[in-house]
Amino acid sequence: MPNGRTDHPVAIITGAGSGIGRAAAVALARAGCALVLVGRRREALSQTAALCASAGGVEVIGADVADEPQVRGVIARAVERFGRIDALINNAGYAEVEPVERTTPELLERTFRVNAFAAAWAIHHAWPVFQRQHAASNGTRRVCIVNVTSMASIDPFPGFFAYGASKAAANLLAASAAKDGSAIGVRAFAVAPGATETPMLRSAFDEKALPRDQVLDPSRVGEVIAGCVLGRHDEWNGRVIPVLSDAHRPGYAEFLRANPPIPAQ
Repeated sequence: MPNGRTDHPVAIITGAGSGIGRAAAVALARAGCALVLVGRRREALSQTAALCASAGGVEVIGADVADEPQVRGVIARAVERFGRIDALINNAGYAEVEPVERTTPELLERTFRVNAFAAAWAIHHAWPVFQRQHAASNGTRRVCIVNVTSMASIDPFPGFFAYGASKAAANLLAASAAKDGSAIGVRAFAVAPGATETPMLRSAFDEKALPRDQVLDPSRVGEVIAGCVLGRHDEWNGRVIPVLSDAHRPGYAEFLRANPPIPAQ
């Protein structure tokens, strides 16, 4: 696709080939954003792109975010193609259900690389872009980071020793980015869904364990992510935003009293 500049806000979305990433892409395209869709499976990314009729354009990048040089390349390509970055959605995720005694060093490394390190690398490499944009706009340009985490970072299922901890790290990355970025117009959020109907969920739990009618539709999470980018949820800047189905809210009653969820739209 041709290189160039755009007046449309530009959003990078990792893990955009399915589930929450695809839903976020559709919601942000509807809002007028140009999109950079990132994932390991180009065919799935192309299917997402076909759903996103964005006037700003769509760039598809095949990359494994568990590899730091590839993450650096994603940021560079986004700037080369569109000339700007307005939103960074760190959504790519990896989960295996294993108890502590069967958690291997390899599983720990892969889980943290995808769920935590990838977000940290992306934020780090995008940071100079955010700084330049803020300076060029005389302090008026604002950008948004969304780390898609999980309610497992608050109260993990059994077997989520690695997954829950890695997502908790991503929560704190968002909190730190919000504090460090306040001077350059960076807003950062951790969007933490409960069980959501995605391929990753079904790789870990069948419908007997988590019935389809009790889990979230990805579009619900996608709308919350888009709301963060569009400035609708700025009161949550630096915080964890819970997104839960009605069926699972009672299990998080204490957390929700301190962190009331965003009402369904």
